Amino acid sequence: MCLAIPGKILEINQNSALVDFDGIKQNVIIALIQNPKIGKYVVVHAGYAIEMMDEKDALEAIEQWKEIAEDQNLDFTDIV
Repeated sequence: MCLAIPGKILEINQNSALVDFDGIKQNVIIALIQNPKIGKYVVVHAGYAIEMMDEKDALEAIEQWKEIAEDQNLDFTDIV
């Protein structure tokens, strides 16, 4: 099973971007997103940004993922 997790775009390099998942930074493909911008949030699934996301909703989702990780005795890095 794969998860879709929101992250914030830090840098854009043509069809990829450096995305911050609450302190965990990874490069993802952004070719599926129209008009990606630094500072905006995207939902990432299997290394691809699949949707833009509102900041408020993204931050709420990140907190929920952190709670799920804690409930399962996992570190948030195990999920991302």
